[in-house]
Amino acid sequence: MSETDQKVNPEYDIETLGEAKIDSPIKKTESMSCLEIDHHRIFVDDSKQMIINLTMDNYRQLCRGVVEPESLELAGPREKIYFDPTKVKAAIVTAGGLCPGLNDVIRSLVITLYHIYGVRNILGVKFGYQGLLPEYGHELIELTPEFVSNIHEFGGTVLSSSRGIYDIGEIADSLERLNINVMFTVGGDGTFIAAYKICEEIKSRGLKIAIVGIPKTIDNDIHMVARSFGFDTAVDAAAEVIRSAHTEALGAPNGIGLVKLMGRESGFIAASASLAQREVNYVLIPEADFDLEGESGLLKELEKRIRDRQHAVIVVAEGAGQKFFAGEKQELDPSGNVRLGNIGPFLADRIKEHFKSIGIEINLKYIDPSYLIRSRPANSSDRIYCGFLGGKAVHAAMAGKTAVLISQWNNTYVHVPLKVAVGPRKKIQLNGLLWHSVLESNGQPSLKNPSVEGTE
Repeated sequence: MSETDQKVNPEYDIETLGEAKIDSPIKKTESMSCLEIDHHRIFVDDSKQMIINLTMDNYRQLCRGVVEPESLELAGPREKIYFDPTKVKAAIVTAGGLCPGLNDVIRSLVITLYHIYGVRNILGVKFGYQGLLPEYGHELIELTPEFVSNIHEFGGTVLSSSRGIYDIGEIADSLERLNINVMFTVGGDGTFIAAYKICEEIKSRGLKIAIVGIPKTIDNDIHMVARSFGFDTAVDAAAEVIRSAHTEALGAPNGIGLVKLMGRESGFIAASASLAQREVNYVLIPEADFDLEGESGLLKELEKRIRDRQHAVIVVAEGAGQKFFAGEKQELDPSGNVRLGNIGPFLADRIKEHFKSIGIEINLKYIDPSYLIRSRPANSSDRIYCGFLGGKAVHAAMAGKTAVLISQWNNTYVHVPLKVAVGPRKKIQLNGLLWHSVLESNGQPSLKNPSVEGTE
């Protein structure tokens, strides 16, 4: 119902290195030999597409031939592949911040390359893109099924990671010098911006190197990616922290639990964890502006809550309330992003000052579990998801797809062009189901003072 053979927007076309002429080594296993399985149930045809905005109305229009909706190419193994597996030299890069599931993705890539396609030359690049630059002197790691067999049991990445802006030409030089045919890059927005630039540089040199991305952002904010791996694990862990904050708030007179969670530009973890652990009274996210002072501001609302119920729990995403740091000098992190003001301690101090000024003693516990969450192993749901992502990435690369990332859209694995994915960040829609559910759960008011006539 959701698939179509038509596509109208060239923006979603997937680049290929050339015509795929080699028969795929994927065959029936011995356990399947007694079954008559049509090869069309194993292989995916490039003409099959997933409608992006899948609604009953546009489906009916499609059936009548009225519209040709925008769509994405389905991911999966192809009957013909571009690369000869016996001659492939693959590299795997993990870049950016840590996230649950990185080792699971690495393991899936290696296992699929080695056992499904018979690729024997697989290299792990240490410390992100930095590991491709000779000046840093990082050695490459030979990745085998034996090496990755148990890495999914541990958090972080066995390849380590780094942030930074590096010379694209030098990275392309290294790929060419190392005779890399396929590079898998696991990262977020900054990683994919660099990956797309590398693709453009490679193409300008006439090189046949496939670059395939696997989206990694614990904030779940990559455009055209319904869910990024590690997000489920982060929500599970964040919900545990919220439960602890609630216990602390109940354990002392006028107790306040304040939890800061990840979410630079999008508050998906804060919102989702608050729904999973429904003791939260105030959820502050980057998408929803709020005031501190004034009759409708957070401090007054919190004061009412403490007077009425003698305890409260607040969850704040790291990117919320950045307007309160507007007067400070802006600094950049190694990735070129503006460093955020530290909203957690800022709120803790302002809350303490407010209640001291009105003569009410409070017991505030501030918890920032970010690094504990980022570095933990993936849960079962994310492990399964990482396995699929790694496998689909290998299928795409071996078929000669490039400048592409693997995404899940409408519960289907698809190919998304890198140039599309590095567009605007995905954000919570304030008129959407997720945010409405949060507000229904905690009864939170707008926390915005009415605007004065003639002002914004």
